[in-house]
Amino acid sequence: MRSQTNSEFFPEKLPRPSLSALPRSVVERSSNVTLKCQCHVQNVTFVLGKLQDSGYKKEQSSAGHDAEFLLVNLVPKNAGTYFCAYKITGSHEWSEKSEHLQLVVTDGHDGPGASSIKTDTRIIFVTTFSCLIIFLLFPSVFLIYRCTQHGSSHEESNKRTSHSKFPQQEASDLSGPERVSLSTEDPQEGTCADLNTKAPSEAASVPAEEPPGSCDCATLMA
Repeated sequence: MRSQTNSEFFPEKLPRPSLSALPRSVVERSSNVTLKCQCHVQNVTFVLGKLQDSGYKKEQSSAGHDAEFLLVNLVPKNAGTYFCAYKITGSHEWSEKSEHLQLVVTDGHDGPGASSIKTDTRIIFVTTFSCLIIFLLFPSVFLIYRCTQHGSSHEESNKRTSHSKFPQQEASDLSGPERVSLSTEDPQEGTCADLNTKAPSEAASVPAEEPPGSCDCATLMA
């Protein structure tokens, strides 16, 4: 049986059977699993093989359309890729091999239930963390916005204050020279006025003499 080649084992004359695992193809360590091979022909001999082990062959004759291969007390080395084939009783030609079935043997804490629990826990953690980040992000953005608005309003108020003070300072700066100029011009005007009032009386008493400063006052009045 072990000396048969693949061409002798799987001729392409009979239709391929189907292979399934009961209760499932992923099982825990030390548990049992049944590999069921089915075809459309009765009174056949089924054979179960393993892809990773060319010497692994289990045969079973059946009067019906299927055969069940029970694997007990499974260990990790029993995991692998299985297939089955069949031949009609009295014939030496095997059918085409079935589709491969992947058998997985896990530890007690790494079964499908545990993996689903881990997946659910991971999803819950990621969702909670994302919600927390979003919850903290909105207040931070709001505070940054408020600080920016407050800074800009404070800067605008400072600019307005500086602009309002600048014309007053210019007015105070310009008022000094104007006052000085006015004060310097007042004595001359007063002198000229005094001279103008005194000039007729002095001219009547001394007609030949011209009052001093009359020319300057006339020039200024002109």
